[in-house]
Parts: sequence; structure tokens; C-alpha cells
Amino acid sequence: MRNKVTPSSITIFLLVFILSACSSFSPAPTLTPIVSLIPTVTVTPMPTNTPMATATLTPVLERAEYTLNTTIDYDAHTVTVDETILYPNQTGNQLNTLTIAIVPNLWSGSFTLTGLSINSEPVTTYTLDGQRLDIALPSFFKPDDVMAIDIQFNLLLPFAEQEDPGVSRPRIYGYTRRQLNLTNWYPFVVPYINGDWVLHEPWYYGEHLVYDSADYEVNLKFTDPATTPIVAASGVPEPQDGFTRYRITSARTFALAASREFQVSSLMVGDVTVSSYYYPFSELGGQAALQASAEALSVYSNRYGAYPHKTLSLVMGDFNDGMEYSAFFYLSRDFYSLYDGTPANYLTFVAVHETSHQWWFEQVGNDQAQQPWLDESLATYSERIYYENIHPDLVGWWWSYRIDFYNPQGFVDIPIYDGQGFRPYTNASYFQGAHFLDELRARIGDEAFFAFIQDYLAQNRGRIVTTNDFFRILSSHTSTDYSDIVRQYFQNIY
Repeated sequence: MRNKVTPSSITIFLLVFILSACSSFSPAPTLTPIVSLIPTVTVTPMPTNTPMATATLTPVLERAEYTLNTTIDYDAHTVTVDETILYPNQTGNQLNTLTIAIVPNLWSGSFTLTGLSINSEPVTTYTLDGQRLDIALPSFFKPDDVMAIDIQFNLLLPFAEQEDPGVSRPRIYGYTRRQLNLTNWYPFVVPYINGDWVLHEPWYYGEHLVYDSADYEVNLKFTDPATTPIVAASGVPEPQDGFTRYRITSARTFALAASREFQVSSLMVGDVTVSSYYYPFSELGGQAALQASAEALSVYSNRYGAYPHKTLSLVMGDFNDGMEYSAFFYLSRDFYSLYDGTPANYLTFVAVHETSHQWWFEQVGNDQAQQPWLDESLATYSERIYYENIHPDLVGWWWSYRIDFYNPQGFVDIPIYDGQGFRPYTNASYFQGAHFLDELRARIGDEAFFAFIQDYLAQNRGRIVTTNDFFRILSSHTSTDYSDIVRQYFQNIY
């Protein structure tokens, strides 16, 4: 008999500061285990006369291509990078400026620019202010042309001190006692939308960055091959002579975590390798998170559409936070500590929440600062879809424990800046959003609802969508009036 779970004081406190940010039952997927790995690895040093791969200018590109030749000194917490961005002008406009996000520059002394050129010509007319690098182009950048941006930089990683999570989002970028985390660590060209480069200011909670889809090749080596840590990363690892190449296509980000203490377990879901990285004495939670994420990947692939990558890595973060990236996400260490051996717990529903972001963030992007509901409401409601397919007896528990315990109120479509605090923001964007989607589904019926969701994904893969896109596609799948539901949950009527 499954132990009854009720909100305890420690769990209530945990959710206050952590942002996690169908109709028919389907049997649990067939999952093939892979032998667990131990944190030992042998790496052949790269010969000094062997250059790392470099990008080559291509006349026509579907999306930007990032090549990052990266060397990490794990113990010194430093990173040296030679980056090439092949950026196609798909804006439809002639451009005379370029804006690049450099998020590590938000931490004093963490980022040092050592070289910058465009099409092999050094760039001198630029300003770097906080996370924003603005470049004045010497000539117009024409539609469909491709520019090669070369950037050389060094990172001195900050200690990821866990500040008061009720006030400020816990730090991920940097290092802790047990791991090194590279998230939003490289310069990237921000989206150009409606005549503007989109780069919002960070906030106390929520996500502020907006990403175009791009292709990534990261050539990674460590200064001391004898003590190379275990690495979890976006993309497929390809061992080379003295370094490892990671490649991923049509991705929003490239993230990696490294630790000498990681233990690894993997499962195959079709041709996708799902891997769980966790610390010693957390194997029970590490295996449970792996199982739930693999099940969720199967459920969402069936209900929404295909998962686009060959790997998915879930990492026990040495901090109080969960966060999604391309083919990669973190789960807070506290979820592992609180895991009770059942699927009725935070570790399970946050794991499947973050897995769903591989659809609602990774495949279908959105402005996470101005319209965060577009990914967070769908990711939260995806938890319910997981439970109804894998643990149908826990759907009622999920609603009462995960959602309604907090008596959520507020409009779904608020920007992060209007959230009036973490709890009101989460109640509105996440939990009210789940109620909106559930009422919409009940009103129009499962057939129309899932036909809409699948079409919404199919039309918007690789794009950055708006709330108007959501309702435009929805209206093509039902003639049922749902306007009263929209008025109830949205401050703006679409």
C-alpha cells in the first residue's frame, strides 16, 4: 500500500523557494537499462600540434551555428574558449547593429573578452554593458547573408553561493564544492523580433532570456586529463584524440555540468539515451528521477510529438533549484533528500515537469520574461498528463498537493516583472495556467485538445511563439465557445 503523503513543513518551505522553472491511459514504456557507470575515466591528452575543430563559413544556413573550442581547468575554476558563430540574417531586414548576450559578465570579474572579429576583421566599435554586447557593423548586413563572428574569451567561474531563495533565485552558473556548472556561459546572438534585439534584464525569479534555435559543436578538453571529471552535457559525446566533441542541432542552449563525484545510470527510450547524474548516497533518488523522466519522455512523445534529440541528461544540482536547458536539466539536491520511495513526491513531478520543457521551451520557444505562461503552464499541466498515463490513481493527489494547496490566484499571462513575488508569480503562471488548460480541455474535449497541442508543436518547432499564436492555432481546432474561460484566466483577451 502506498504511504499517504501530506504537505509537511519542510516540503512547503522547499516549494516556496524552488522554481521548477492523455485522455486514455498508456502502459509504462519499455525501458532498457544500461550498466551504471562509476566516476572514473581515462582521457588521452590532446597533442600540442593537433588543432581543435574550427567552423567553416557556409553560404546558406538554416539557423546559426556555434562552435566552441573549450578548455576547462577544473580545480582553478577557469574556462578558455575560442568561439565561432556563423549567423545567417533571417530577419528580412538590413541590419547595421548586432546584439550579443554575455550573461557571465553579470558577475564582476567572471568574463574577459580577449578577441572579437567579424568576417576576420577586428571589431572595435562596440559597447559591453552588463550582459549586453552591442556592435556597430561597418556596413549593412543584408538579408540571407551569413557573417562569421569570432570571439575569444576567458571565464573565471564564481562560487555559486546559495543566497536567500525567497528573495533571489539560487545561483547555477559557476562552481560549488562538488560540481562545476556552465549555463548561459557563452556569448550568443539574441533574437531579432519586430525590429528589436530582444534581451531583457534579469529578475529575482523566472527566466529573462529568449533564444533562437541553433546548432552547437562544443570541443571540450580539461587541462589535467588524469583527473578529468564526469561530464553531463547537451548533445551527443564523441570521443576524439585528447578531447570530446559534443554536437546538438536545433537547440536553444548548450549546458554542461562536471563533477568527480557523479555516478551515472542510463535507460534507453527507443533510440534516446536518458542519463541520470547523481551523487553517492543518492542512488535511490537518482534511479527514481531517471525512471520518471524516461516514462515522461515516452508519454510526451506519444501525446505531443517526437523528442528531437538522441540524449537527455538529468543532473542532481548542488543547489536549491531546478532548471531546464536543451537535452539537459537540473533537479535540486533537496528533492533527492526528500524522496520517499513513491511517485507521490517533489522529485517525481519536478522531474517530469523539466522533461516536458524539452517540448515547451526547447522545441517551441517563447519570450520567457514577457509571456512565461506559454512554457510554464504547459510544463506544469504536463505533470498531470504524466500522472494520468503512468500513475492514474495519483491524479487527485497531484491536484490537491501540487496545485490547490496554495490556493492559486491571479492572471495567467503576467510578465515575470509583474509577479509581485515568487509565490504570486508561480501561483498565476504555473498553477492557474494548469487550471486554465484543464478547463479548456474539458470544454473542447480530448480529441480537439490534443489535436491542437500536436498542431501547436508541429507549426512552431524551432520558432519563438506568442500568446496570439497559441489562440490562433487553438481556434482552428474547435468551434466551441471558450471565451468565458479566457476572461477568467487572462488579463488581456486574445
